[in-house]
Amino acid sequence: MKEMQFTAIVLMTLLTLKLLMLPAKAIVSPVMRRAWWLMLVGVALIGVQFVLQYTLGLRALGVPQAVMLNLVFFIPCSWLLAMSLICVQRRGFISRSDRYAGPLTWVVALALMAYAAATDGQPLLAGSSEMRQAEILASACYLAMMVFYMWHHYKNIRLLVRALKNYYDEDLDDLLRWMRLSSLILPVMGLIVPMMIFAGSRVLFVFSVVMCGFIFFLVDGFFNYVVSSAPAKVREAEEQEEAEEEEQVDNPRISQQHAPMHRVEIAVGQWVAKGGHLRNGLKLPTVAEELGVPRYLLTSWLRNQDLKYADWMTELRIQEAMRMLRQHPDWSNEYVAQQCGFSDRSYFQRKFKEKTGQSPSDYINSAG
Repeated sequence: MKEMQFTAIVLMTLLTLKLLMLPAKAIVSPVMRRAWWLMLVGVALIGVQFVLQYTLGLRALGVPQAVMLNLVFFIPCSWLLAMSLICVQRRGFISRSDRYAGPLTWVVALALMAYAAATDGQPLLAGSSEMRQAEILASACYLAMMVFYMWHHYKNIRLLVRALKNYYDEDLDDLLRWMRLSSLILPVMGLIVPMMIFAGSRVLFVFSVVMCGFIFFLVDGFFNYVVSSAPAKVREAEEQEEAEEEEQVDNPRISQQHAPMHRVEIAVGQWVAKGGHLRNGLKLPTVAEELGVPRYLLTSWLRNQDLKYADWMTELRIQEAMRMLRQHPDWSNEYVAQQCGFSDRSYFQRKFKEKTGQSPSDYINSAG
């Protein structure tokens, strides 16, 4: 166990250094800088926790003593990591419930353990049954906190996905993959802590490896996300959505009238007939401009069709790809993807199978 703790210390040190090595231009915005600080402090505190476990030898004294230190440190650490994710997802806005759920959980956990220490009549590190019960309750509070943040992450990610789908002509869900997985990782971390109360040395070793792997993924995903073009793309989509909402406020009734919707439908039909959708990289404002309608009106028309912009463009392009494959079965998938407006062959093949249930080659064979 000493070797595992030392390895964890080295890993947390390296992750802290990795965060410190983030390019200054990547965290120049107040939002990213705030998220970076939250992530940095959270990871550094986890490293401090492992240092204390290693130097004090609490595991050798017994499981309750080690869990006590885990709870004292992991609750604020997990809260900081969760806040970092929320800061990225909401462009710096953190609600009051998100801000105080972590500190409140920490205070409750400390109060439970302090009460047990004051009433069991034994030294703090004696590991009494009262302390173990207090740690179980505190661990349950910790798990509840992590589930609470997971639910908020889930709602935030849904909003981000909606913004991306209503702005770009292709699915960019992969940009948010690390957020999705990280939002699941956090409650699993909250589950591991109470399980460690009953864990033997071998199981505890496995839990420690899993925990370190989760933290590595969280930090590495954050680093790669920040230095990539993903934040700018997400921000552009969110700003577009805000601009549409402002237009909707200025014209609250127009989007609900039949005449404007009919005008959009005619314009869409003419635009599709000319093959306007067969170009890659068409953002919604560009299409709205080519149609000669306001952005919010095109979004309202799509909403009436129960469609997202990216799904609509994909559907149009798949229909064209099916026509091409029937007429020209000798054409390569790469050429068909290029002609139909898909960014690359793999994306085209994946979407084609999602929409038709067949690969392009299977579709050609079934079509004779």
